[in-house]
Amino acid sequence: MLTDPAENSLPLKDVISALERKFRISILYREQLVQNKNVLTDTSDGNSAENALRSLLTPFGLTFKKVSPTQIIISEAPGRYKGNAGTPDSADGKQHNLLIGTVRNVKNEPVQGVSVIVIGVARGTVTDAQGSYRLPLENGTHKVYFSSVGYNSYMTTVKMQRAAAVKDVTLNNAVTDLSGVVVAVGSRASQRTFTNTSLPVDNINGADLLSTGQLTLDKALQFRAPSFNTVNMPVHDATSLSDPYEIRNMGPCRTLILINGKRKNPGSLVYIQTSPGRGETETDLSAIPMDAIKRVEILRDGASAQYGSDAIAGVMNIILKDRFEYTSYKANTGITGKGDGFSIGTSINSGVNFGDRGFVNYTVNFQKENRTNRPGNVDAEQDNLDLGDGTAGGLEEVKAFLEQFPDARNVNGTPALTAARFLVNAGIPVKNNGSVYANAAYVYKNIQSYANYRTAYWKQDPWHLLHDTSSTYLGFGPTFAGDLNDYNATLGYKQEKGLWTSDISVTVGGNRQLYSVDNTWNPSMGQNSPTTFRPGGYAFHHVVGNADVTHMVNEKLSIAFGTEFRNEIFTIIAGDRASYTGMGPISFSGISNINANTSSRFNIGGYFDVSYDVSRSLLLNATARQEYYNDFGGAFVWKVSGRKKLAGDMLTLRSSVSTGFRAPGLHQVNLQIVQQIFSPGLGVQSKGVVSNKSAQAQVLGVPALKPERSVNFTAGFGLRPSKRFSLTLDYYNIRIRDRIILSSDITHTPDRNTQLDAVLSANGIIGVSFFTNGISTNTQGLDLVAAFKNIHVMTTGRLAINLAGNYTIANNLLGVVSNPKLIDDAGQAIFDYMQEALLLTSRPKFKAILGGDLILNKWSLTVNNTLFGPATFRSEGLDENIKMVFQTKMVTDANIGYQFTPWLGASFAANNIFNVLPRYVLKPLNNAGRELLNDPGEVRRNVNAVTFNGRYHIATYDGSHFSQSGTCFLLSINCKL
Repeated sequence: MLTDPAENSLPLKDVISALERKFRISILYREQLVQNKNVLTDTSDGNSAENALRSLLTPFGLTFKKVSPTQIIISEAPGRYKGNAGTPDSADGKQHNLLIGTVRNVKNEPVQGVSVIVIGVARGTVTDAQGSYRLPLENGTHKVYFSSVGYNSYMTTVKMQRAAAVKDVTLNNAVTDLSGVVVAVGSRASQRTFTNTSLPVDNINGADLLSTGQLTLDKALQFRAPSFNTVNMPVHDATSLSDPYEIRNMGPCRTLILINGKRKNPGSLVYIQTSPGRGETETDLSAIPMDAIKRVEILRDGASAQYGSDAIAGVMNIILKDRFEYTSYKANTGITGKGDGFSIGTSINSGVNFGDRGFVNYTVNFQKENRTNRPGNVDAEQDNLDLGDGTAGGLEEVKAFLEQFPDARNVNGTPALTAARFLVNAGIPVKNNGSVYANAAYVYKNIQSYANYRTAYWKQDPWHLLHDTSSTYLGFGPTFAGDLNDYNATLGYKQEKGLWTSDISVTVGGNRQLYSVDNTWNPSMGQNSPTTFRPGGYAFHHVVGNADVTHMVNEKLSIAFGTEFRNEIFTIIAGDRASYTGMGPISFSGISNINANTSSRFNIGGYFDVSYDVSRSLLLNATARQEYYNDFGGAFVWKVSGRKKLAGDMLTLRSSVSTGFRAPGLHQVNLQIVQQIFSPGLGVQSKGVVSNKSAQAQVLGVPALKPERSVNFTAGFGLRPSKRFSLTLDYYNIRIRDRIILSSDITHTPDRNTQLDAVLSANGIIGVSFFTNGISTNTQGLDLVAAFKNIHVMTTGRLAINLAGNYTIANNLLGVVSNPKLIDDAGQAIFDYMQEALLLTSRPKFKAILGGDLILNKWSLTVNNTLFGPATFRSEGLDENIKMVFQTKMVTDANIGYQFTPWLGASFAANNIFNVLPRYVLKPLNNAGRELLNDPGEVRRNVNAVTFNGRYHIATYDGSHFSQSGTCFLLSINCKL
């Protein structure tokens, strides 16, 4: 069939194209192989592409190879006529073969604009709209590098021996600077943790968070991440603005929060109430609208070497939505099973795309929630003894009041909330494979809560400031309102150039809280007292600069290095004069102008990271970091980790060892809330929290704060016997030395005859707390994550089952408490049994989540069963020989959704379907405790001590291990445009 060009012949290239169309395949070849070759028009006939090609190519000394069901490569037949092969096809004069392939992402979508570079040779190309590329290469071994903004770079080795070779590549979505851990975005029914990572990482996508039926990120994580714990506090004033949370029972300030890989600012409030998280501050997770979140990654391992301070327990990286897909309008409304807590909200997520990779994605969210109330019935006899006059006549008065108001008019539950949130995320591609990126967020929150109601037999209103003289005096209920403003913004530039990636950015963020107290009065001001007060507040602001560089030395070795500069400012804002005059208003005293101050500091740090693939199955990583703080000096930390794959990648072993540190928070160093109280015969006395740098702390022998130091060890394995099933189990052991605590209240001894009493009296101190490096702790536990996905249901349905759990093996003190000598000699302690319980046992001993996600045609169903293990409190007033244990309980949540059209859907969530409530029992610590619990009178007295005489009958005054709100319902409507 070898012919000369004629009317009845066609170019071989055209005939091959016709075969591609006819059989819907791709035929690849070098241009020189088909140049100047014509064939008769009927030679393209045949019942298969292989038969047709065999007839076409053999006369020209060509052959072919089918490399996939839809892809064939044409090459020269060995030892046969080579036509015009061997003609140089590039300016270098060398014979080149052809490397071809397609680049796709993890969703099997083609990726356009990927840079394909041959290492050591000035040659490269980019992929087209179909993700395809063609690259001429001479015979031999070549290293080819694939890179694109938004994806992890990939390097491979290619051997060119024939005319053409195929190399298809899948690029993983980039995880912004999370220790090199690659986590891909999943669907609602996806697995949450990859089994081949060298570190334990949870990956929770936005749909999973929304399916919980919770309205804020922190509450959604409570029912998706077993190592994460948070709960609403019953009545704790400013704490109501942001509930304390923690990972692995390590406190809120030991988990670093990132947004798109950049440090988010902490809040301005220090928890000083008797609640979990006491003495610490946290980053406000509820400030981030959930509709703006693409996924949340939780690195459950110490990461101080990578990120600096605050990462002893781990890192939470919140990845924002980027490329715009559609505009989403959502409206929701909810209510509790008790008929209170009514909520209504709306959210808009929209944006625009431009160019190949440019985007702007924004979210606006508004939410309003009414308060809930879960009061208990008050014990009249005990209330008379504690708050009344203790007489028989007084008891009759108390009983009469409680007959009319059994709950003593107390309001005990979640506060009323109004919140507005805005977030925007943007990326702008620029020349030279660079990208400018930016994100910004702002939230305003207002909460309205109540202090304990002051009954008529407890507090009087002699000047009729709070009631009319013509009405019966029933007491008064002080209110507490808080206004919170939280903001953060990042602007950065990232560029990939060959095997180098550089990233430079600046982040600003802050948190400001102002408080108001109403419906109360200041007894020190008598009839001149106002009934509304502005007690002041707190503000925190930081500026963070980052510069990071990564370099792929070769296909096995990568390095990264960078630096971070941070400047922090903490401000204590004074209240109005009436709020701190004398004893201050009943329920909440203000901040005096003496205590108001502004403090600042800066730090700079640098790190170096090496990652080495010893083999395909063995990965080693090492990181070192040096930090310097202008207020306490430097810190050096390091980390090594490794991962080994076995049994054909079905089994992965992983482990890490690291040292860490946490700098004393600027809040902890400088917080001072001292109330000046006049005591007859003693003059003006001080009571409250004194700064670690204050004269009061120095006379008590309190040493200056220094950084916490930690050693973190993890070891675990991942099992993936099939694409549908995966399991990971990780053990962790965290030792913290010189842990910072807010001390117990140090007061006079009963006999007032110790040196401590003399110092307190000489300095006019009634009782104070202070921050100190008082203890060392050891926390050990296990994390389990198992997933079974893509289970077929009724042909079209898909089911995923997930089991995740956290078990605390130990959470103990190491060594002895570091009491200052003056305090120790007086028989007092800076860390009493109440503080110990709050710190070590107030979170569940274990927590497990068993859930299923079903998608069936237009229906979706999510069911989660969350098992909360026991938690132990030893509240103030509770006898030292007994403890209070919250029992193990399981909470069941369900969310059912229906998609009416591709653009309109609805969901209905019922959380805590069976109205399971926290329940506690008193347990003895010793024989003395057993004797007490055999006495009904002692049981009653101790129950009253932890419930404020029955006011807090579900969640005690110090809190509980899960919410006391009971069953809650939420209806959501979602419209896509």
